Amino acid sequence: MIYKVYYQEDMKRNPKREDTHALYLEAPTEVEARALVEAHTDHNIEFIEAIEGDTLAYEQKDPNYKLTEFTE
Repeated sequence: MIYKVYYQEDMKRNPKREDTHALYLEAPTEVEARALVEAHTDHNIEFIEAIEGDTLAYEQKDPNYKLTEFTE
């Protein structure tokens, strides 16, 4: 499953919509997607959403779409 993870780069500041970023990640479950991001970054995760079907196809058309892969 592909997940879109909305996050703030800094955990010390209050979240602001203008500073929200997103990354795309493949993981078996939302819980595992969260664990991967938490283990490999200092990001403040706001929201994680599963994307598939037409939504995934739409996101993949964006030139900034890129699956993030973390190495152990």
